[in-house]
Amino acid sequence: MGSPPGRIEDYALLSDLRTAALVGRDGSVDWLCLPRFDSPSCLGRLLGDEHAGYWRIAPTAEITRVRRRYRASSLVLETEFDTADGTVRLVDSMTPHPHDDDDSPELVRVVEGVSGTVEVRVRWVVRFAYGEATPWVRTRNGAVTAVAGPHAVSLRGDPLPAKVPGERAHETTVVVRAGERYAWVLEWAGSVDHPPAPVDPYATIDATERYWAGWISRVDYDGPHAELVRRSLVTLKALTYDPTGGIVAAPTTSLPEVPGGQRNWDYRYCWLRDATFALLALDDFGAREEAAAWRHWLLRSVAGDPADVQIMYGVGGERHLHEWEADWLPGYHGARPVRIGNGAHRQRQLDVYGEVMDALHLARERGLEPDAEAWALQRSMVTHLEQIWQQPDKGLWEVRGPDRFFTHSRVMVWVAFDRAVRAVRDYGLDGPADRWEQLRDEVHAEVLDQGFDEELGSFTQYYGGTELDAATLLIPSVGFLPGDDPRVLGTLDAVSRALKRDDLVERYTTGEGPSSVDGLSGREGAFLICSFWYVDALTLAGRREEAEAMFGRLAGLVNDVGLLAEEHDGERFLGNFPQAFSHLGLANSAALLWGSRSGAGRGRHQRHRETRSEVAS
Repeated sequence: MGSPPGRIEDYALLSDLRTAALVGRDGSVDWLCLPRFDSPSCLGRLLGDEHAGYWRIAPTAEITRVRRRYRASSLVLETEFDTADGTVRLVDSMTPHPHDDDDSPELVRVVEGVSGTVEVRVRWVVRFAYGEATPWVRTRNGAVTAVAGPHAVSLRGDPLPAKVPGERAHETTVVVRAGERYAWVLEWAGSVDHPPAPVDPYATIDATERYWAGWISRVDYDGPHAELVRRSLVTLKALTYDPTGGIVAAPTTSLPEVPGGQRNWDYRYCWLRDATFALLALDDFGAREEAAAWRHWLLRSVAGDPADVQIMYGVGGERHLHEWEADWLPGYHGARPVRIGNGAHRQRQLDVYGEVMDALHLARERGLEPDAEAWALQRSMVTHLEQIWQQPDKGLWEVRGPDRFFTHSRVMVWVAFDRAVRAVRDYGLDGPADRWEQLRDEVHAEVLDQGFDEELGSFTQYYGGTELDAATLLIPSVGFLPGDDPRVLGTLDAVSRALKRDDLVERYTTGEGPSSVDGLSGREGAFLICSFWYVDALTLAGRREEAEAMFGRLAGLVNDVGLLAEEHDGERFLGNFPQAFSHLGLANSAALLWGSRSGAGRGRHQRHRETRSEVAS
């Protein structure tokens, strides 16, 4: 049995805006899917052990200290290893090719001598098809090429690694002195007969750094925690599939929400909800091009009958995300099953109508060029919502139990009708505003009557229940009620008592055994975005000092390179990594607390105050 992967917080992210790699503190690339985020892995140690594929570059001697950082706000990663004999720096990079899905993805790795003399080992083990396919490897024309069925990658460098006798691995060592450097480049080969042309590794690293410097220059923020906010925004951009504008929830699958448990899901797809929230976070800080690209992706993906709208799609707009299990993989530290695909794509989740309507309305407010097709889509979605809004659903958390009338979903139904009314009233678009307004007010009254428990003094997770849900903290953020409404304040206090553990807020009431919501065993960690929703609720309630202090403490949860996973249990990261939801939560809370120079972030919430005054009864 090979060695297992590191802790989730030990990894750093590389991205070329088409796929991503995770690099551990030990210098090992343990996750890489080619050529897209949702392609099968060729380096998959993250979900098992070394037999699933990895690429490690590190000193052969004992490492006494490791330091990591990204160059400025880029995704060029530097890892320095100290040994008794000296120090070497490992530079890792993936080269963005904006708007181009034809170029082969490439992973560049450079070793630089910093001081002394250090022997470094390069060990390369490729396993295609999520570790199931051992490739045929051959060396020719200055490259080592690994081939298995339709999959192929080429490795170039000097020296090239050679086959290890008796093992299905390739390895080489180099002695690195101060001032010397060695480079290797792994490239995806779409065709075995036509391998990609060699690239200059040093030039591509420079180009990558320039790309990210240019992108981050558009970000409009110089408030508190600026470096951390910029890192979150870069991470959200890194999770974008640039050829289409789709945004994945995370670049990984099956990192467990419960250590060793079964809450293991594939997040390498584009949820309408997650992508919408990510878009708003980017837009809050001036990244406007992403709004147009996302709208284009949305129109392509959901084209057709609004009754067929899914909650999630593939990065290219694919509809079929069949869920299956890679039963040959032992899973991250034994967490099984390893799931590929996501069966939740067939669920009905009514909240996505509100989130999409809100995002497109906000884009309209902020001056995104009008698009007749976008309004046609919105109108058809609302027309369909008129027919189904009284049905129960699976809710924000994608329960795999019975459908219910989830309070958050009902609130977002209200948002959908509200934004439709405002599009007609404020922007002169065509639509039956009177009918939508009547439905909006009907939903509002229903939520106040059935979603609020007088005895608890709080909104509940679903109608008729007594369980609490952190998603109800979003009620003031979307404009349903003011942040200082007694019912909102009561919910904030109830969530604090039942779901808050120090600064970590769990998503809903559950116990050690099977949850009343999803039927799965094991106590999961706290969803980090819920903690940021709590910060937002504090802010909108006028408790700004508490909100700022809590934000500062949450900022301390990021790993050494500023990344967040889906969950935290008070000691470690859990869940898929890095997680768009967590980073957009951080960015949105910063926008609400401190805004950008343009004030865009604050403006979103202030705008909702005007809406609330009309219907907050």
